[in-house]
Amino acid sequence: MSKIKDLIDKLYQEHDLRDEDLLYILDNIDEESIDYLFYMAAKTRDRHHGRKVYLRGLIEFTNYCKRECSYCGINAYNTKAKRYRLTKEEILATCLHGKELGFNTFVLQGGEDMYYDDEKMADIIRSIKDLAPDSAITISIGERSKDSYRLLREAGADRYLLRHETANEETYKKLHSKSYFKDRHQCLKDLKDLGFQVGSGFMVGLPDYTNSDYVKDLRFLKELEPAMVGMGPFIAHEDTPMRGNSSGTIEKTTTLLAIIRLLMPRVLLPATTALASIGESGRKRGLDAGANVIMPNLTPMVHRGDYSLYKNKKSTGSESAEALNLIKEELESYGYECDMARGDSKVIYR
Repeated sequence: MSKIKDLIDKLYQEHDLRDEDLLYILDNIDEESIDYLFYMAAKTRDRHHGRKVYLRGLIEFTNYCKRECSYCGINAYNTKAKRYRLTKEEILATCLHGKELGFNTFVLQGGEDMYYDDEKMADIIRSIKDLAPDSAITISIGERSKDSYRLLREAGADRYLLRHETANEETYKKLHSKSYFKDRHQCLKDLKDLGFQVGSGFMVGLPDYTNSDYVKDLRFLKELEPAMVGMGPFIAHEDTPMRGNSSGTIEKTTTLLAIIRLLMPRVLLPATTALASIGESGRKRGLDAGANVIMPNLTPMVHRGDYSLYKNKKSTGSESAEALNLIKEELESYGYECDMARGDSKVIYR
């Protein structure tokens, strides 16, 4: 373990390593060194954020999507998906419900649904700000033009989530036959230029992915300097071309979460729903690896099962916003504190 421990110590102190050293950790990590990695990642998280876990209210407001992403259950070609859209009034009623529960961040997530054009989205954002002026609004609706992003920002959107998904261009082409690697990267640049708190991230366990590919993802994120990194396991959906592939593992996902925490100590790092969906201990292990955000689901119950990005996605129980007492009790049992504040980014951009 001595070489890995030395590399983890260096990563803890300097928040960076050479790519070959990151690869060495991923290639050679064992149970003992994983425990040490998690310890140092949690120590780093606690230094910058304490034991607080920020809660965001997730609103999945449309599952229509023009994209062809081969892993995603709401891709444009999945004729089995039961499509829905929330009206402006339904979105506002959901935000009001969330506000009454104590949420101060609302995450509006959807497919790339052009029904919600710039005018509609800006109107929705302004109306949420009127309803809850001190709350943060996070948008996650994929690739749009810089002018479109500018309008959303001017309307009051604070944050934008757009995973880069993979830093391997060939893998990106396999996942997205009709969209482009360079366009995704340009969108992330545009969002940062406009002053959004930007979230990016990737999937763990894609078919034929190697540790060298993960190093590319880590390097991409380190250079991007996002405010948040959303990273979870790949989970195959039975109604997509990628059905039958094995899912990513808790072990690999949490190892990468811990490395990200050491690479980017101030970043907001969710223990994702996907991580909770592949194992009962997924959320706890994510938090113990340095995560500090969870996103309970506020989507109207009638539609929660329809936003099916992958199989067996959790949206009830402790993944449900209505179960706040259960969530708080669960976090306290792990030694964490539930925080319903805005929880803005502490990332300092160069």
